[in-house]
Amino acid sequence: MTGPAAVCWAAHLGRLQLASTRLSWMGSTAAAWSITILALAEIVNDKLPKTPSRKSPGPFIARIVLGGFSGAAIGAGTGSLLTAAVAGAAGAIAGTLGGYEFRMGLVTATGGKDLPIALLEDVIAVGGAALILAIV
Repeated sequence: MTGPAAVCWAAHLGRLQLASTRLSWMGSTAAAWSITILALAEIVNDKLPKTPSRKSPGPFIARIVLGGFSGAAIGAGTGSLLTAAVAGAAGAIAGTLGGYEFRMGLVTATGGKDLPIALLEDVIAVGGAALILAIV
């Protein structure tokens, strides 16, 4: 949900022009805050022991769909909706698999301390989303 939240805030703050598209709702105050709350809930849920792996089919597919949707929103204002959707989906795949390997590698290297690494991963995800939107 980090990607959709970042896109909503970028649209809300006028950084991403969605006003003349079908995705204009993403720039509303309600959407920005609602999606942000969902993103924060996801961040908390990710730390719970019973949360399924991000690589299991349900969460993995959801990440690809949300990544594609976020990419499409970024591309909507420029007319490159499909290309941006594919890039967003590819980014979600890379982030899901790469983030998992990064996290597990650091957890192993630090002797099994998962929470600090999970929080670092969250900072990287939010920072990465902000960076992508800053250069778009």
